[in-house]
Amino acid sequence: MQDILVLYYSRTGAVGQMARLVARGIDGVSGARARLRTVPAISTVCEAVEPEVPDNGAPYAELTDLEECAGLAMGSPTRFGNMAAPLKYFLDSTSGLWLKGALSGKPAAVFTSTATLHGGQETTLVSMMLPLLHHGMFIVGLPYTEPELTSTSTGGSPYGASHVAGVGAARTISSEEQRLCVALGHRLATAALKLAS
Repeated sequence: MQDILVLYYSRTGAVGQMARLVARGIDGVSGARARLRTVPAISTVCEAVEPEVPDNGAPYAELTDLEECAGLAMGSPTRFGNMAAPLKYFLDSTSGLWLKGALSGKPAAVFTSTATLHGGQETTLVSMMLPLLHHGMFIVGLPYTEPELTSTSTGGSPYGASHVAGVGAARTISSEEQRLCVALGHRLATAALKLAS
C-alpha cells in the first residue's frame, strides 16, 4: 500500500473539503491510500503557538510525512495570487529533505480555493509548484480529457483543481469542482503507483 500525502492549509474550510475529495480519488485507486495532514496557522508578528494536536481535522504535518509518501497533493487558499503563508512556512522547513533528494522523482499535484473567479487561482497553483519542482517532483495536472474543464462555470484548471468559494466562503463546492478534485487524486495516485514500480 502506497501512502499519498494530502497536505493542505484551510482557513474557512473549503480547501479542507477539497482535500477530502482529493483523498477520495486517491483511495479509489487500488494499492494507494491517502494520508491527510494540515499545517498550523502562523502570525505576521511572531510564530503562532498552536497545540501539538489540532482540536479537529487532520493532524499537523511532519517532515517524515513528506519523506514517507509516494506522492503529494498540496492545497492552499489563494492569498493575493499566491499560496497562504502557513503552507509556505512549512515548505521553507524542508531544506533537509531537499539536501537528501527525499522527494525527487515523486509525483505531486496542487489545488486551491479563491473568493472570486479571477482571484489568482492559476498563479496560486503555479506558486505551489515552484518549491515542488525544486525538490525534483513531477507535476501532475488535469488533462482536458476531463470534460468538466470545458463545461464548468466555477473552478477548474489544467494546473490543478480549484474552487470559487465566493466572498465569505458562501458557495459550496460545485459538482464539477468535486469531480475534478476526485479526478486529480485518482490521477496522482495512478502516477505514484506507476513510478513506485
